[in-house]
Amino acid sequence: MDWQALALTLRLATVTTAILLAVAVPLAAVLVLGRGRWLAALEALAAMPLVLPPTVLGFMLLVLLGPHTAVGRSLTALLGHPLAFSFSGLVVGSVIYSLPFAVQPIVAGFAAVAPALIDAAQLLGAGPVKLVFSLLIPLARRSLVAAVVLSFLHTVGEFGVVLMLGGDIPGATRTLSIVLYNQVENFDYSAAGRTAAILLGLSVVALGAIYVGGRPRGGSRA
Repeated sequence: MDWQALALTLRLATVTTAILLAVAVPLAAVLVLGRGRWLAALEALAAMPLVLPPTVLGFMLLVLLGPHTAVGRSLTALLGHPLAFSFSGLVVGSVIYSLPFAVQPIVAGFAAVAPALIDAAQLLGAGPVKLVFSLLIPLARRSLVAAVVLSFLHTVGEFGVVLMLGGDIPGATRTLSIVLYNQVENFDYSAAGRTAAILLGLSVVALGAIYVGGRPRGGSRA
């Protein structure tokens, strides 16, 4: 087992999930509470990574963050190093690629809150921020758990974006999915089986947090 790759994968998934949660909650609140035709375009843009091939997204980000674009040169000058083929670059790519898996469950949870409760809170003087944190988040907490778990697992299993944007640099961009690919390519199926078992185990444990830990006591679905 490549423990260095495992540690880097878990670190990448944790950082990405934290950033996604900070981005997805306000974005979902805007999509649910906002008004205007532009919201449909915003929601479509947030869902774009679902239909965009990972290698295409990875290539686009590689070009955008590379030295041949103004954005890439500006970020390199600001950070002191290029984002491409670095852990920071993987975080950027992972956040963009996993964004729908964080936004869509939270949008569904917020949209399920009764409009009468939202109207009552607004009549009592609750502003947008208080409305989100005092009403929507508590009532949609299971949707937030689902968003966290799905974002984490999706990042753990990334391959195309990671390979295109980060390459295969030990200790910097080599994740478990890259390790698994290398092991299969080298016909080391026993090692590949162990790596696959780790990835499968992470998925089973994380999904249990949604379907077992998140189930209300007594089996009620209310």
